[in-house]
Amino acid sequence: MESLFDIQNPEFKDILTYGHLQIPKEGITFIKGPSGAGKSTLLKLLNASVSPSSGALFYKGRNLAEMDTVTLRKEVILIGQNVYLFDLSIRENFHEYYRYREMDTPSDETIQKYLKLCHLDFDLNASATSMSGGERQRVYIAICISLAPEVILMDEPTSALDLTTSKALLADLKVFAKEKGMTMVIVSHDDALSASFADHIIDVKRGGA
Repeated sequence: MESLFDIQNPEFKDILTYGHLQIPKEGITFIKGPSGAGKSTLLKLLNASVSPSSGALFYKGRNLAEMDTVTLRKEVILIGQNVYLFDLSIRENFHEYYRYREMDTPSDETIQKYLKLCHLDFDLNASATSMSGGERQRVYIAICISLAPEVILMDEPTSALDLTTSKALLADLKVFAKEKGMTMVIVSHDDALSASFADHIIDVKRGGA
């Protein structure tokens, strides 16, 4: 299977080591492991939010250290546990992110389609400030997916959701990713979810994968 990321023995601040890992193109890869093993940091390494102190990471055969980070992050979007939404309506949040990327403003119909994909039923005039943490996270996921990146990196995207909603969300995201040829990389502590939805699993251990 074609490799999208080739992770060649990176270290981070001489604390975390990862060994040699590969993430295949397309499908959903789950990253598992104990707390403190560096799962969240690995996601940050994959979109160059942080840099390794040694070793190297390659995306499509190109060394991340030699790539323009703005260009990379348009293709490889990281959705952390703490997402950022403007203190504006849902519609305006979509518009702001599209404006930042110099993309045409999405229609209300398009916005609703992505909200539905993320199991949200809100008036587009609803303010992001009135939402729960789980709702804000799903609005942000909807925005990011609508931007049509090649890769979505997600750190515990279901941590604030009940099991039924978690399963429904991941089931729909998996179908969507397959249809669009999108690669998703998900950090999760939930073994049941990874067993149900992972196409590939990477087990990160303390001191190296």
